[in-house]
Amino acid sequence: MSWVYEITLRGGPEAGEASTAWFAQGAGRALAALPGLVCADIYTPVQGSAKDPYNHETSFPALLLTLDFKSRHALADAVNSGAIVGALGALPDKVAATGAAFERRFYPVGTGTTPAPLEAPFSYVVRYHRPAEDEKAFIDNYLGTHPVTQAALPGIRAIMCYLVFDELGPRAPLESANYMIGNEVAFDDLAAFNVAMASPVREELRAHFREFPPFSGGNTHFPMARRRFFG
Repeated sequence: MSWVYEITLRGGPEAGEASTAWFAQGAGRALAALPGLVCADIYTPVQGSAKDPYNHETSFPALLLTLDFKSRHALADAVNSGAIVGALGALPDKVAATGAAFERRFYPVGTGTTPAPLEAPFSYVVRYHRPAEDEKAFIDNYLGTHPVTQAALPGIRAIMCYLVFDELGPRAPLESANYMIGNEVAFDDLAAFNVAMASPVREELRAHFREFPPFSGGNTHFPMARRRFFG
């Protein structure tokens, strides 16, 4: 388990280049200096064709950052003190940011019994947005069906679920992303991911999706390249 603040940057056609430059010119160093930070990752849209038969995103984040804090208290302090906003500084022109605080849970892969760490550089970043008719029922169903099935995907290296940490103070630093739950699976590369998406396990996951409790929020599935920039 870990405590994570996620920052998603979006904008027009030039947002990716502008956001990468903004990160390199000082934002990355400032974020890495946040008190209580254990590690931090930067995600960018992967190059190449991801072949999930059921999801075909056309609008990607320019950049996604995850800040992993040593405790729930450290995460809340970083949010409520304004430290995250201060580290971000001025965003690039025409780029907007949303934020979300999570409890991140790790799960075993394959036949393992110990949760696998996030080390592989390709991530499939999945987010479900509010609302659902019964949010608790939706989350319980997701946690009960998806990680255990994803563990059987060929080539999978890590599985994480992201549970929204709503109990922050009134000074949440960024506009809320309004997530209900998140998921992330990691692979060695895009080719390994595409093999997994062509497996029978992907069809089993789709069957679980069809049986989710009713929800009317959207969901997104982003193939991303991940790099650790701190920790």
